[in-house]
Amino acid sequence: MSGKARIHNLSVSLDGFATGEDQTLEAPMGHSGHSHLAWIFGTRFGAAMAGGEGGANSVDDAFAQQWGPGIGAEIMGAYKFGPPGWQDDPDWEGWWGPNPPFHTPTFVLTHKPKPSIEMEGGTTFHFLDATPAKALEVALEAALGQDVRIGGGPTVAREFIAAGLVDYIHIVQTPVLFGRGVRLWDGLEGIEKDYDVEAVTSPSGVTHFVLERLPRGPRTGGGEEEDAPRSPWHAE
Repeated sequence: MSGKARIHNLSVSLDGFATGEDQTLEAPMGHSGHSHLAWIFGTRFGAAMAGGEGGANSVDDAFAQQWGPGIGAEIMGAYKFGPPGWQDDPDWEGWWGPNPPFHTPTFVLTHKPKPSIEMEGGTTFHFLDATPAKALEVALEAALGQDVRIGGGPTVAREFIAAGLVDYIHIVQTPVLFGRGVRLWDGLEGIEKDYDVEAVTSPSGVTHFVLERLPRGPRTGGGEEEDAPRSPWHAE
């Protein structure tokens, strides 16, 4: 299990929120809507994810495109998979329709596990009640030597970062204010000492922060790990 744990394209507001309050079926991101995701909608990556064409070949696109390569599995939280109460709906299969964009084994963390759901395009949703460390162990095994994407939401991302399990973190700070919601960074003070931190400002008005873990031994002990994926603007 030599893969890494990576976070990509996780957008936060200027006041540090990654989602708003009051998430519902009609408002998946809560009261704030999707305003902090506007940067990605203008990219080639975002257009393709929405099933369309076009989009800009830009700084933002260069970062966004790193979401998929080298990923063999995803871990996500319950509120990324569905609105509150989805566990009690036997017909709920996620937000993304019959062919979700993940195309890998995808592990949903929930206190109410259910049988796996096989979708089109290679995505199979598996439902786990597990600690971050155990969930990552299971996902790395399923990833067959590739990396695991920690897909969010912010609570899951924060828990994996706090546990020291994430090797590559890409956060996008956006020029909007939420006022309330779910924060990413609470309780993570001081983590910058464990990472090489780079910031790249885009003409779109967002700032891309990339945190790449400094060299350390593997999680099970032994020699040094290989380098994590690099920022597209990393100075060689």
